[in-house]
Amino acid sequence: MKKMVLMGRSECGKTTLKQALKGKKIQYEKTQAVNYFDVIIDTPGEYAEEADLARALALYSYEADIVALLINACEQYSLYPPAIDGVSARPVIGIVTQIDAPGANVPQATQWLKLTGAKPIFPVSSWTGEGLWDLLMYLREPGDVFPFTREELESPREVLSTKYDAPKIGSEIADLSDTDFIDINDKIRVSENKAHSLADNKNNMHNKQRT
Repeated sequence: MKKMVLMGRSECGKTTLKQALKGKKIQYEKTQAVNYFDVIIDTPGEYAEEADLARALALYSYEADIVALLINACEQYSLYPPAIDGVSARPVIGIVTQIDAPGANVPQATQWLKLTGAKPIFPVSSWTGEGLWDLLMYLREPGDVFPFTREELESPREVLSTKYDAPKIGSEIADLSDTDFIDINDKIRVSENKAHSLADNKNNMHNKQRT
């Protein structure tokens, strides 16, 4: 498979897409640094949001075969300037995420990505699996064999946790970081420190929304 680097603002769905392409379980995971995940490079949203960090994205694009610009279908605006594809020496594609979300405006998000020069553009839902097969077929190289059918890939995921719903101490979650790409998710137990950390994140997000 072609190696793909995911770029986009925080919460646009980069890490969730990475998890959805791997297996059937999704859990909240804030990307703190550039993560190499077999054929996917996951970048923090801050890199796309901060001018001083954005330069690094151009450098990381050289480590991939494909640059993917992501935008949430519910976005009210786009971070990407027109014709930004010229910054990269790699092919640039667009991915519209969360197309199943209430209030999603897929045509608007698609138009914003077209203005960047990205093509083709893939509307996807990491939760329902819609559109993931077309994306994988684009990334597929001769000789690649996937251990699932289109029907299996484009089926609803099991959501273990979200940023607003942290798991409880001792609950079982999937370890989505150390296993192979498109593999069965290993399971670990939520430690007390991890559970408190996730709970604090949940409370902070709720307080931020109220203010």
